[in-house]
Parts: sequence; structure tokens; C-alpha cells
Amino acid sequence: MTVERRSPLEPWIPAGPALLFCPADRPERYAKALDRADMVILDLEDAVAPGNKSSARDALVDNPQDPDRVIVRINAAGTAEHDLDLAALEKTAYRLVMQAKTEDPAQVTAHGLATIALIETPMGALRAEDIVAASNCVGLMWGAEDLVAGLGGSSSRYADDESEPGEYRDVPKYVRARVRLAAGAYGKATVDAIHADIGDVDGLVAEVRDAVALGYTATACIHPSQAAHIRDGYAPSPERVDWAHRVLDGAAEHDGGVFALDGDMIDGPIIAQARATLTRAGQPPTD
Repeated sequence: MTVERRSPLEPWIPAGPALLFCPADRPERYAKALDRADMVILDLEDAVAPGNKSSARDALVDNPQDPDRVIVRINAAGTAEHDLDLAALEKTAYRLVMQAKTEDPAQVTAHGLATIALIETPMGALRAEDIVAASNCVGLMWGAEDLVAGLGGSSSRYADDESEPGEYRDVPKYVRARVRLAAGAYGKATVDAIHADIGDVDGLVAEVRDAVALGYTATACIHPSQAAHIRDGYAPSPERVDWAHRVLDGAAEHDGGVFALDGDMIDGPIIAQARATLTRAGQPPTD
């Protein structure tokens, strides 16, 4: 079948901020996952055992879902599974992939599909700026566990008996920041990593709050219960939305110049933050 692919020049904006991973070899979960999250990442890579890769691709083809709400995580370039994944995608209407362990822009441009490049290896982290510049790369996501494994390490977060229990260690923090900067420099989307401790709601909420403050586009998750917390975190409060409207009203009144609001100085960067707030609230400014 002929599939219309997304133009590489079209900015990608997810259907919402909560992106839920679902093993592609569990088609009975597809619809349930879509019901709980804004978008679903049908995973052909880590979530599928090596012996189930073929059946996962068959399930992907035989159980079509709304292509506007599905991302397909494909295996890393240079593997036989990667080529088989691409062949399976040709039989579907899915047009957005997440490419595992991306390390070079040529791995993205080789297939031409709209791609969220997953930065989760040391080499990928060093080349994030080049990767996001690829014409069909619509965004970046980062992953901590594969990154640390690639460094020969054993833990991405501090343990309970260390000084900052549950917090990322310095290298994962650095890669998280580098990925955000690289995507921001090219005006492309950034997806924050999963919070693997499903029961740690406070930790998830704190990370989502930080992601929003830094302009992340979305956050990935591994359990349906996490999706609601992500949505809540990305949704500005009514008070914040009101503030943003008043900032833009003031900017219009002062022709974009500096002015005071509630005792604070409002200038260009604050006006830009107000615009971003309204966009997250589903009220993007039209001027």
C-alpha cells in the first residue's frame, strides 16, 4: 500500500504530553493504552523478547490504530531487526518512528521517515546536535539506562543511602540537558525519559514539573497510571493562564516594549514564556 509520509519540514507536535510505551507483541493492549495516554509508542525494541520480534511486527501490521496517535519504536540501525521493522512499517499507515540508539544523522536520513531520535548511547549523546539537524528528525528523546550501561556503569540514579536518593547522577543530567538544548536550538520537539519507579509518584511529578519549566514537549511513561500525572503537570493552572493573557495584553498595549505587571518587569523572554504557557493550555496566540 502507498502511505503518505509526513513532510520533514512540518513541525511535529504530539497529540498531548503523555506518551505511553506498549509492547508491540501485545496487541490486546493497544486500544487500552491509547485510551489512557495521548499517544502510544508501539515498541518493537526493548519491550519485545528476541524470539517475539517477528510476531510483534505481525501484530503491528494486523492491528491498525489511529496513525496520528501512534509512534513506532524501531530497532537500532545496522541490525537485521531494523531492516525488518522498516519493511513491516511499509504495510501500515504509521508515519512516525522513534529510532532506538541513534548515533549518526545518516541513520535517520537513510529511511526518510519522520523520526524521533532516541539518544541513549555515549556516541549518540556526543552527536545529538548533528542528529537533530537531520531533515526528517522531528525531535529527540533521551534514555538513561542504556546510556549508563554503555558507559559500563550500574545505576543512573543515586541510591537510597546516597546524598540525593532517586535523583539522576551527573552524566544522565548532562545528557538530559544536552538533548534539550540541541532540540531547542533547531526548534524541534523534546521528549523526556521515563520514570521507571512506577510507585514513586512524587518523583515523577517533580521530574515533569522540571521538564515543563525547561520547555520539554512531552514525557514518556511505562505504566498507564503515570499518564494522568504527566498530563496534569503539563497543563498550566488557571492562574498561570490568566497571567499569560495579562502579559500578552500588556505587551500589545506597550507595543512589545518593557512594562511592569504585578510588580515584575516584563520583557521579551517573559512574553515568550507567556506564549508558551498559552500554547500548552491549548490557547496558542494568533498574533
